[in-house]
Amino acid sequence: MLSKEQLKQILFDQKKSILKKPLGVEREVLTKINKKTKLPHIIVLTGLRRSGKSTLLRQIIKKHYQDKNFYYINFEDERFFNFNAENFNDIYEVLLELFGKQKTFFIDEIQNVENFELFVRRFYDNGFKFYITGSSAKLLSKELGTKLTGRHLNLIVTPFSFKEFLNFKKIDFSKKIIYNTEDKITIKKHFEEYLFNGGMPEFVKFNEKEILTRIYEDIINKDIIVRYDVKNIIQLRELYQYLITNLANKFNYNNLNKILGIKSPHTTKKFINHLIETYFIQIINKFDYSLKKQIKSEKKPYVLDNGFVSVISLKFTKDKGWLLENLVFNNINENFEINYFENKYECDFILSKQKKIIQAIQVCWELTSENKEREIRGLTTALEEFKLKQGIILTKDQEYNLQKDNKKIFVKPVWKWLLEN
Repeated sequence: MLSKEQLKQILFDQKKSILKKPLGVEREVLTKINKKTKLPHIIVLTGLRRSGKSTLLRQIIKKHYQDKNFYYINFEDERFFNFNAENFNDIYEVLLELFGKQKTFFIDEIQNVENFELFVRRFYDNGFKFYITGSSAKLLSKELGTKLTGRHLNLIVTPFSFKEFLNFKKIDFSKKIIYNTEDKITIKKHFEEYLFNGGMPEFVKFNEKEILTRIYEDIINKDIIVRYDVKNIIQLRELYQYLITNLANKFNYNNLNKILGIKSPHTTKKFINHLIETYFIQIINKFDYSLKKQIKSEKKPYVLDNGFVSVISLKFTKDKGWLLENLVFNNINENFEINYFENKYECDFILSKQKKIIQAIQVCWELTSENKEREIRGLTTALEEFKLKQGIILTKDQEYNLQKDNKKIFVKPVWKWLLEN
């Protein structure tokens, strides 16, 4: 158990550290938070490790609290290892002594403290405001869902969007520059970098691939192996590497078991769910009106950030088409329910909201004489199935419109689609 003097040193250091932290690029998610700061609800910021949650807290502290009148605790600090929730009162007493009576807590990586929700609930009921971050979807949803139902609002923090990436590169973006030839060339050059290197903030800043490797290792070791007491570490690592190497490719659990020598489909599903809970990957199903058939269908995996693919994948050559598809997925994932469609021909993404299908998207690196008919047919088959009048084919750099089977198809570069949306 930490002494009062030790707690004072830790909490003083941490507040000093968060106030020294650079503000960085203003995140787009901040606009959503602006509307929620006046609400009494607990603001929960979840997302992949090192995706910018702490920097976002820093931006909130500056914008809404002018760097005053708040408490800050970071449970990622190794000095808090094995800290117990029952000792939260000791922390509060020390915070009172150091900084006086405040009504707002900012807490980083709170899921590292077991039963943290009891403390949060007690202080929330006494009029305290909370902003908390965490890197585990399951732990936060489970704890907060049971003890704080209806009292919290969730927001997911993702790596830099392309617009944020351009802001970091000091490209003053406006929609008009899309049509300026010189500006367009600059944007396309940066898009090429973004496509292959991704948008993890720390990597974008330092351009050192070891950073991505370290983040991945922390996810595997701290968020999965230690937390879930995994014994079959080699199988777990082989499974993850296989999924990352084969992103956007279909798989089923039985085949994975055969390829990797895993005896139980339950183990495979459990390992994959662990990785999903860290936000590192997402899995989508083939569309079917029957939920049971969707669940049993072949799956397709997508990695949260393209930068991880080049440092973890076993492929010797980068499949640019899959990287493009992965990037598109990550830019629609937050706002829609997503499936792929297959009925003789395949359409990459079927987007729905509230059980209503509203859009179909096909992605390919380039429409050529060899693949054009197949890609268009995949899209139009989906449009016909779901009675949609128009669809979109996203490519690296092609742009034109066409009609096929009374359906309007917009062919558009991904970089332009990202900036327009």
